[in-house]
Amino acid sequence: MARAFVDLHCHTSASFDSIADPASVVRAAASRGLTHLAITDHDTIEGALRARDAAPTTLRILVGQEIRTRDGDLIGVFLERSIARDLPPMEAIAAIREQGGLVGIPHPFDRFRGSLLRDRSGEPNLMLEAIAPLVDWVEAHNARVVGGHANERAAAFAADAGLPGVSVSDAHSALEVAVAYSVMEGDPSTPEGLKAALAPLVATDLVTGRATYFARGITPIAKLLHRLRGRPRPGAAT
Repeated sequence: MARAFVDLHCHTSASFDSIADPASVVRAAASRGLTHLAITDHDTIEGALRARDAAPTTLRILVGQEIRTRDGDLIGVFLERSIARDLPPMEAIAAIREQGGLVGIPHPFDRFRGSLLRDRSGEPNLMLEAIAPLVDWVEAHNARVVGGHANERAAAFAADAGLPGVSVSDAHSALEVAVAYSVMEGDPSTPEGLKAALAPLVATDLVTGRATYFARGITPIAKLLHRLRGRPRPGAAT
């Protein structure tokens, strides 16, 4: 059975907080040995479509999106059109499924981002039990999580919920591409193939890297550049 090297969370300059041109992301991914890369820009699939057009035959681009829901972020892949932002999580998941897509939970406990499962105001997080049966994977290692125990909590949640745990770069620059990824058996080029490849994935299958503070610092620089270009954040009023 073929082995695949897969990153299910990566951004391009179509995101408001990235400076990485889709073509440069594709070149970096291919040169570093990835076989499958999900481009998951914030609230748009524009960058994923451009990356797919630029990809060599050795790299399969999965068209995806990081979706800001009313309660936190979700990842959708195998999309044909963008999902609206600010929907309730269950409605966003339904919209992904309507397109035949798969659903992941990004950086679920990261307190610095729009994380779906992080604690809020000390209240019990009822989303933990409600969301688990509706998704296909959890990011058990996100290379952009800095400090705290968010990755450890994510891995524990995935294990407790019986969900596959993946390792992702969450790259916002070409420098970060492939800093973390997952090794899978099979061909995750289709929704059915990815589900089959995810099924046996456990914590010991993760291949992880460590994001540097320099790489993390690229995000505010990218946001500033987008503002200077007069480019509105996707979903913002114009």
